[in-house]
Amino acid sequence: MPELPEVETVVRGLKPHLEGRVLAGATLRRDAIRSPIPRDFAKRVAGQRILSVERRAKYVWIRLESGDVVIVHLGMSGRLVLLPAHIPNAGPHDHVDFTLKDGPTIRFTDPRRFGVIDLLRDGELGQDRRFKDLGPEPLDAAFDAAALAAALAGSKAPLKAALLDQRNVAGLGNIYVCEALFRCGLSPKRKAGTVKRDKMEALCASIKETLSDAIKAGGSSARDYVQASGELGWFQHRWRVYDREGVECVSCATKVKRIVQSGRSTFYCPICQR
Repeated sequence: MPELPEVETVVRGLKPHLEGRVLAGATLRRDAIRSPIPRDFAKRVAGQRILSVERRAKYVWIRLESGDVVIVHLGMSGRLVLLPAHIPNAGPHDHVDFTLKDGPTIRFTDPRRFGVIDLLRDGELGQDRRFKDLGPEPLDAAFDAAALAAALAGSKAPLKAALLDQRNVAGLGNIYVCEALFRCGLSPKRKAGTVKRDKMEALCASIKETLSDAIKAGGSSARDYVQASGELGWFQHRWRVYDREGVECVSCATKVKRIVQSGRSTFYCPICQR
């Protein structure tokens, strides 16, 4: 599933092409993807000027002048791609086209159909079940060691599971938690509430650094993900532990281990991470 860096990369790729422009309309080829698309979706977005393209956690928010906000989640295999001047015919997995006046068309493609296309009023965002309990954004200045320590205080959950809990930190996913924990030398198995202040500082810095490095690399194209331009990301070539079971650790040459936590694969070095 695309995580924060992938969604942020898509948002940054779309912003210069969408912001300030007017949506001519939307072509819907399905009534639902993972969940139903509002019946009046096409009518409500047509003719609306786009005020901003933003990211919240793993969601894309496209704010319209009307006060509506287009919500997009890429799911497991979704793509939001800017189409060339000659628009190719839609395939079986091309579910929505957004057409701009005097601008490109943006196509939402999702073979596995776990993605979401929705429309909310701006004032509804804070109460929507998907957003109301989200924790802080890890790249915001307000996210620091003190905030993270407060979120994890007293937690007996494994550290990795606690970081994947979107109520503690918004947008973190499996790949980048594994990578961040390796960078700061913390075991994914240790209890979250036992991390001391100096290590919490290191963890917070590692999360920010890992995410920033991934965004600069255009995200990780492990399976279906591509940038808004259609290009692959290349951060997968810089993974230090993720998906490297049995490969020598880049720091100590110990074999990287894989365990399963909360139904997900965790990759770590048993020597470097304590």
